[in-house]
Amino acid sequence: MARRLALALVLAAGAAGALAPAALSAPGDLQVSVGGQGGIEPSTTIQILVLLTVFTLLPSILIMTTGFARILIVLGFLRSALGTPQMPPNQILVGLALFLTLFVMSPTLEAVNETAVQPYVKKQISQSEALDRAQGPVREFMFAQTSEKDIALFVDLADMKRPQTRADVPMQVLMPAFLISELKTAFEIGFLIYIPFLIIDMVVASVLMGMGMVMLPPVMISLPLKILLFVLVDGWHLLTRSLVESFR
Repeated sequence: MARRLALALVLAAGAAGALAPAALSAPGDLQVSVGGQGGIEPSTTIQILVLLTVFTLLPSILIMTTGFARILIVLGFLRSALGTPQMPPNQILVGLALFLTLFVMSPTLEAVNETAVQPYVKKQISQSEALDRAQGPVREFMFAQTSEKDIALFVDLADMKRPQTRADVPMQVLMPAFLISELKTAFEIGFLIYIPFLIIDMVVASVLMGMGMVMLPPVMISLPLKILLFVLVDGWHLLTRSLVESFR
């Protein structure tokens, strides 16, 4: 399988005409060329390998640099508060979280496309410069959602000097600080979601106990009431609106 994949990559690179001639001589004088024209840009084979690596790390990048984690955790809290561990299914929640993330991140993605992707496609900038430009809008979004306390925590853990500007904060400090800030915000929203449903559970349990119906599980009465309340107040509309506005 590995040989077939390597052969396919070599054939693709050869078809594109981007493979530089590699010179092989004696074992003591081994020369390998991976550069493109003039040695400035990497060859097509290297670009394909980098692209495959990016696709492999894409789930982690999605979680660490966007609002996906916050949205998915809040939706999980909602399902637990309703008392329906299987409804909506995981596929529905993940899909909803993904599309809400794309909606929230659309201004950032548009900025990345305008400042980095389009100039690189038009060959106006190099690949390294495109990567540097793409980090700008993403870092602005992450800084807007990250508390200074969390950034200071990882700066202290990294044993580095105190940054003077945002540009001095490296990504290895910003990304975990952003993630724990997202977790904190998600748990705060989840706590607020739990309050009305917890009140319903307490009221139903007290009424059943007062009526002497101790053997009747309170969840059999409270679950339909919680679903009815959520539908009457248009819960999905309110939750979606609150989630999107929490990023602004």
